[in-house]
Amino acid sequence: MADNPLKALESKIDQLISLCQDLNQENQALKAQAAHWESERRDLIDKNELARGKVEAMIDRLRAME
Repeated sequence: MADNPLKALESKIDQLISLCQDLNQENQALKAQAAHWESERRDLIDKNELARGKVEAMIDRLRAME
């Protein structure tokens, strides 16, 4: 009789362990994805700054030609 509640508790604990493992894996994947997006964002900001510098240099040259 006491065996049944223990088995039910053991089953619930196993389910919680499995859920925790799944959530940890998902968390790691999300952290990796966030790091990737942050890296891509920094690259895009750098490219944007480079393009801005080139456009400003062209504008300065055009103004100098006037």
